[in-house]
Amino acid sequence: MAKTHVTTTINGEPVEFLCDASQTMLDVLRDQLGLTGSKEGCGSGDCGACSVTLDDRLVCSCLILAPEADGHHIQTIEGMAQGDQLHPLQKKFVELAALQCGICTPGFLVASKALLDRNPDPTETEVRYWLAGNLCRCTGYDKIIRAVMEVAADMREAAR
Repeated sequence: MAKTHVTTTINGEPVEFLCDASQTMLDVLRDQLGLTGSKEGCGSGDCGACSVTLDDRLVCSCLILAPEADGHHIQTIEGMAQGDQLHPLQKKFVELAALQCGICTPGFLVASKALLDRNPDPTETEVRYWLAGNLCRCTGYDKIIRAVMEVAADMREAAR
């Protein structure tokens, strides 16, 4: 089977790779590019553990074929922190213990950031709706929702 050459941008860096036409973006991220933050929870787009943004649109990387990334921009959990400086959402998740086993955490963080990038002043209902595609089996959701709401408030205050 012939390999497909893909040129894309991942976390702000130009990236090229070869892949089979049937490989998912999740498989390429983890197995070829060493970006293991995105997790495979279900492989069917139901859990959100593999969430990334594709041209600023939240997607499940297990549902995107790697060749479809050609010419597009992808952000993964690895792109959230700036060097050693965690993103405010990452800090707040740790501070409020909004994580346990860690399988779902990268997807929740990427999805939360995508929400706040679009809507810096979400209601709790909007946060819950936006994160409905992300499943957690350990923590429940209250600490996660509270973390997102607190970061949104902190970011709005800092912008004043």
